[in-house]
Amino acid sequence: MSSNQYDLLIIGAGVTGSALLYLSTKYSSINNIGVIEKYAAPARVNSLSSNNSQTLHCGDIETNYSLEKALQVQRAARMLRNYCVAQPDAHHIIFKYPKMVLGVGEAECRLLKDRFKIFGPHYPELKLLDKKAIARIEPNVAMIDDHFREDEIIALGSTDEYTAVNFEALSRSFVRQAQLEAEKDENKNVDVHYNQVIDNIEIEDDGFIVETQGICYRTRALVACAGGHSLKLAHDLGFGHNYSVLPIAGSYYFTPHSLNGKVYTVQNDALPFAAIHGDPDVLVPGETRFGPTALVLPILERYNYKTLPDFFRVFRFDRRVAKVLWDLLRVRDIRNYMFKNMLFEIPFIRKWLFLKDVRKIIPSLKLGDLTFAHKVGGIRPQLIDKDQCKLVMGEAKINTGTGAIFNMTPSPGGTSCLENAEIDLRTIVEHLGASIDDEALQKDLSFDEDQSDREKVSDERFSGSKFSGTMISGDKATRRRK
Repeated sequence: MSSNQYDLLIIGAGVTGSALLYLSTKYSSINNIGVIEKYAAPARVNSLSSNNSQTLHCGDIETNYSLEKALQVQRAARMLRNYCVAQPDAHHIIFKYPKMVLGVGEAECRLLKDRFKIFGPHYPELKLLDKKAIARIEPNVAMIDDHFREDEIIALGSTDEYTAVNFEALSRSFVRQAQLEAEKDENKNVDVHYNQVIDNIEIEDDGFIVETQGICYRTRALVACAGGHSLKLAHDLGFGHNYSVLPIAGSYYFTPHSLNGKVYTVQNDALPFAAIHGDPDVLVPGETRFGPTALVLPILERYNYKTLPDFFRVFRFDRRVAKVLWDLLRVRDIRNYMFKNMLFEIPFIRKWLFLKDVRKIIPSLKLGDLTFAHKVGGIRPQLIDKDQCKLVMGEAKINTGTGAIFNMTPSPGGTSCLENAEIDLRTIVEHLGASIDDEALQKDLSFDEDQSDREKVSDERFSGSKFSGTMISGDKATRRRK
């Protein structure tokens, strides 16, 4: 067996692992860094462009976030935006679309009005939009033919912000920029090993041994960024046995172009799953994507049923897991939601059922407008904390304190990739006795509030976005087209 020795070995080249590769190469004194990826290219699982909502979450329109959580997410989104707009191929990575969260009915409209009072001061671009203002941004949301929809609606939204990211392209960019940084410094070495499936992982006195087919990798520090498989690797090393996994799969539907931007709906606090939303697909021009549905599937990678045995290895069903599942099913909203989403996967009837939900966003939508999006949608591995007997929402990470970190579900998804990488890098640097160029990192990614210079991006990059400028409520609303 050949041998590869590293100071830091990253497992998984999705957006989380590749972000750590980039930060550790450019901003740390770690010199010898390796990446193991099971597929032939970066971002072939949940970071694949078709396997996620392509949303840059900023915390302003996510109604399940507290203000504290929203501001944390705002910082993560700013880091990601700062990186993306500085890249020469930014127009393939990050996109501007209008965005809003839509309230339908008296209760939801009151919630959004109250929320705007709290969140508005922290989000200068966020506007409270009445029915007329919504119609100017998203006519199909507010109108049915030539008249306004009858139900009460209101929205919180903005029109001149970066709102969408191709996380697959972002992952490739992170890898490419890390390799370019390594070429500038003769002391730096970056190796990315593709088509490497891990057979065995062990702890040795001064680090870890990772074995694939015919290759033995040795490393002083290890970070796994492999979704649900990260938990399997943690279990293999004897960590995280107090966690089980509940893989939640999301499916989507396409319609002909019906939205100019992203339209989210108010989250049901009783449901630990994403509310339905509509988005332009950054790689499918002329169509709008709606979803996700939510379905529990016993696999760790969507459409890869070879991961079924891996699921059962990490599921580790016992009475504590049974209690969590039973507690979920006891909640009427959750029980009905899960049953309905099972029906969403059944051909012939799924479109009828989904149509009712999507008409909350576009009331004039017809059955013939909906097409099930085959091979679209990924899996979010939600963890079950067996000690606390509860489903873990948000970030799921195991820091062993021994130089090994296992990332299962960064929250919120790809948006937090750089912030999550920064957290992991600081842990790894301390373990290795290395250092971070904090001044450069903060200057490039975090604390530059004035984006005017960063965002001098040519107009043609955002040809998929119709609107730029500010929208306010009522007849005072204005827009300008690029």
